[in-house]
Amino acid sequence: MPRTTGGGKGTASTTALGLPAASALVIGSIIGTGVFALPSALAPYGPISLVAFVIVTLGALALALTFGALSKRVPAGGGPYVYAREAFGEFAGFLNAWSYWITAWAGNAAIVVAWVGYVEVFVNTGHQTWISALLALVGLWIPAVINLTGVRNVGAFQVITTVLKFIPLIFMATVGLLFIDAHNFGPFNASGQSALGAISAAGAIALFSYLGLEAASVVAGRVREPERDVPRATVFGTLMCAVIYVLGTLAVFGTVSHGKLGGSTAPFTDAANSIFGGTWAGDIVAIAAIISGIGALNGWTMLCAEMPYAAARDGLFPRAFARLRGESGVPVFGIVASTVLASLITLFSYTRFDDVFTKIVLLSVLTAVIPYIFSAAAQLYWLLVRGRESLSPRGLARDVTVAGLALAFSYWSMQGSGYQTVYYGLFVLLLGVPVYIWLKRGQGVYGETAAPRTAVVPAQRERAPQTPVPTQRLSPGLRTSHVGGPRKRNGLRHHD
Repeated sequence: MPRTTGGGKGTASTTALGLPAASALVIGSIIGTGVFALPSALAPYGPISLVAFVIVTLGALALALTFGALSKRVPAGGGPYVYAREAFGEFAGFLNAWSYWITAWAGNAAIVVAWVGYVEVFVNTGHQTWISALLALVGLWIPAVINLTGVRNVGAFQVITTVLKFIPLIFMATVGLLFIDAHNFGPFNASGQSALGAISAAGAIALFSYLGLEAASVVAGRVREPERDVPRATVFGTLMCAVIYVLGTLAVFGTVSHGKLGGSTAPFTDAANSIFGGTWAGDIVAIAAIISGIGALNGWTMLCAEMPYAAARDGLFPRAFARLRGESGVPVFGIVASTVLASLITLFSYTRFDDVFTKIVLLSVLTAVIPYIFSAAAQLYWLLVRGRESLSPRGLARDVTVAGLALAFSYWSMQGSGYQTVYYGLFVLLLGVPVYIWLKRGQGVYGETAAPRTAVVPAQRERAPQTPVPTQRLSPGLRTSHVGGPRKRNGLRHHD
């Protein structure tokens, strides 16, 4: 595969993702089975959760625009990891890669739990726990096998599943609105909390539906023209999903009674059955949800490997994640390791949690919000330091506003996750610190000043197509700033 060293530009590879496949990756990663299970997770809050959904949608669009702007300037594979590393240094980059990696495989566990709910429309209708867990493992490993065959197959599978999943969602977001019965909505705020508390809590859950909007930026090194296609795929994909999400969820709330919705494992199926009577319509929706879930797991399995690959390529993740296999450069270790971890947390959740989906969702959202905060901060930092050089006053004001909204929205989403989730999320995030120490010790590096021994970086032949060669570390003799960081000139870092 052709490789370049110039920030993501280069000759198009026959195995690279074009705009349709990159867009399908964004849409397919956003729309999984999460949206198909989301109405049930939001039902305990009542229709006020729809207000939260609208707020989350606006925040997601701000994030999409922010990622689009970042990917134009830094069109390298790794997305949030690269943006944080370039703006704030290696440790920030590592924490983002670590946090996002947790998001990816824990998110796969949440997706597969919702996917099992729709599979069980046809099998294991009694919901025996061990059978549900076995079905979940099948759902996790089918996409892993597809990813192991190469990026071309991943892209083709993503396009097909994205087209198929849109049919029932578009139906519910259009025709379903005609069958809304106001009596089904129940109390506006059924949570017993204040309105602000209910919106914040529901918003943290709703944000899970938009995780994946950054997918194209994460795999930018495998997109043919990343500076052009990554921003387009990110913004257009998020916009399309937003419209379908809000209208589709509204339709489900209005066609399934509030009491029934809270205990449903397949709310879109129940909504279709309510509209048409019988079970045939719900069965069709369930099939579409099953296809959608496999498509989302396919895309997220790719992200599970790409983020740690980008960090490992720079010596900031265990070296095994940077090893590629086959002609299409498959990061086998990243795919297998992430799927194993997703399998373990899924099995653990089925035996320990009653509300499996919601618990894993909140953890995934929290660990995703951390890279979102760093990415929005990196964009805001660059705008305030360098923006005047390349943007008009009006453009600068617009971009600062968007990045500021994305940053504020990310903080709001974090506090809505709840104290217990923040505790567990912070714990798993800080588990990465010993890993970072181990990596730095192996490289003989303290801070950002290299020791005489050269840092260990995977060989050039192991790099993904169209991803940049990491910037060489400074030699010990070069001057550093008063805070200990090198005075390097790059796309985002401030220089004196």
